[in-house]
Amino acid sequence: MIELRQFRQFIVVAEELSFRRAADRLNMAQPPLTATIKRLEDTIGATLIERTNRIDRLTEAGRVFLEEARKAVSQADQAVLAAQRAGAGLTGALRVTFVASAAREILPSILLRFRERYPAVKLELREAMTAQQIGLLNAQEADLGFVIPPLHDADNLSREVVARYRLVAAIPERHSLARYEQIKLSDLAHDPWILFAARQGPGLHRIILDACARAGFVPHIGQEAPQMETIANLVAGGMGVALVSRALATGGRKGVAFRELTGPGSPVEFELAIAYSQSSPIVDAFVAATRQHTEMIAS
Repeated sequence: MIELRQFRQFIVVAEELSFRRAADRLNMAQPPLTATIKRLEDTIGATLIERTNRIDRLTEAGRVFLEEARKAVSQADQAVLAAQRAGAGLTGALRVTFVASAAREILPSILLRFRERYPAVKLELREAMTAQQIGLLNAQEADLGFVIPPLHDADNLSREVVARYRLVAAIPERHSLARYEQIKLSDLAHDPWILFAARQGPGLHRIILDACARAGFVPHIGQEAPQMETIANLVAGGMGVALVSRALATGGRKGVAFRELTGPGSPVEFELAIAYSQSSPIVDAFVAATRQHTEMIAS
């Protein structure tokens, strides 16, 4: 039987083409290394290295053996890593739900960081409004979710705020206020509003209503919509005005003017939180990746 140690030693000898340099690299004496290569050749029944007083080159058998030895060592390393991940609970699937704003704001970089570290974990992603996510988490049909506070029916969920973002006004390009770089929230008091449906996005719905109240008015809701993308499209169609994530504004959108808010009731900020019903090694690893992203953005 050929031991994994012998595979590793042959690879170093083949790369160095020198027993002395290979022995130094392996931190061992040269005679035992030379003996190892001789035993390999005896076991295989073929010469692997052509040598006189020094190594000249690998034989054809040696080149083939080097390629297969590298595969064997790599597979062995992968087996150890897979076992370590399994022992830590870092295999299997993780069910992640998220609001649309999370998909734009923070989720891509978090997913990339997590996949790089834990490629054996399958991520099952699902976009859903906050209320839907809370239901999925409570029913244990999701492992964690990116939601917008305040949360209802979430007493059994662990949660922590991972980001805070500012809302901006979205108005039709032909609106009389579109010529200004900044507008007051109260300037929109007489416009029809497009708002998140309270039953689907209670957090943002309440945040916007509270901001308008501080600005001294109750918005006239002309249309409700479940997603920021839909809301922006309705604004472009002249259906009304709205508050949307600044990230949505950075991409630009035909027919919509995005304006910063000033005055009472603004700027309007909303929080993005991560919620989970119970801890597990996979969930803990994902939460850790999320925290690292948050710390990186804050620094």
